Amino acid sequence: MSESARDRLIFALDVGESLEEALELVDMLKDHVGVFKIGKEAFTRFGPSIVHETAGRGGKVFLDLKFHDIPNTVGRAVESALTMPVSMLTVHASGGSAMMKEATASVRRFADHGPAEPPLLLAVTVLTSLNDDDLKEIGFSLSTKDLVTRLASLAREAGIPGVVASPNDIAQIKKACGDDFIVVTPGIRLDDGETKDDQKRTLTPEQAIREGADFIVVGRPIRTAADPAKTARGIVDMISEAWESAASRH
Repeated sequence: MSESARDRLIFALDVGESLEEALELVDMLKDHVGVFKIGKEAFTRFGPSIVHETAGRGGKVFLDLKFHDIPNTVGRAVESALTMPVSMLTVHASGGSAMMKEATASVRRFADHGPAEPPLLLAVTVLTSLNDDDLKEIGFSLSTKDLVTRLASLAREAGIPGVVASPNDIAQIKKACGDDFIVVTPGIRLDDGETKDDQKRTLTPEQAIREGADFIVVGRPIRTAADPAKTARGIVDMISEAWESAASRH
């Protein structure tokens, strides 16, 4: 249980003024987390080097660039991402069905001809920094929950096996798309009242797992801890305990 719980913990590696500083965290945490998420900040600063270096140190990479463009461009961007050792990658569901189908086709071609297992393709629904008021400001008539469900359903129809969504939206996504549909949840915060940031829809690790999260993404609570490895181990224990608690109720 502990090993599989560790595999479900994703650490957000968007840190550091130097590649060496970021890789120090990889070396520190590679035995305590399952995946390292490399997003726009780290990839823009360090480029493909951080992907190759992280994978070379034994870390699995979640390339979270949230591709969102015309279908052909996104399809080619996914193909480019597949030349790197990535285990997970993202597109924006709001790019529409045609765009998501093009991304899925790129992954399928890789699976048919590539020597390695294809990465898990995920669609980002609604950012955890946005709430209903923010969506109204942008021009959406749907509530956050309704839009998340709509986008998750479109992603599933496009052949994408999972989404990135707020932990508050897990239950309704699973209801709409099935228990086998993967949900990766950022917006995870420890119940210590110390983390202040721009996330608006958050839950603790235990709450997210009990809601049905398949993976949780944790960044600042681990990165800013006095002992990041110890904090990561504690979160893995929380995941295990939440799973055991959920199993005992069924």
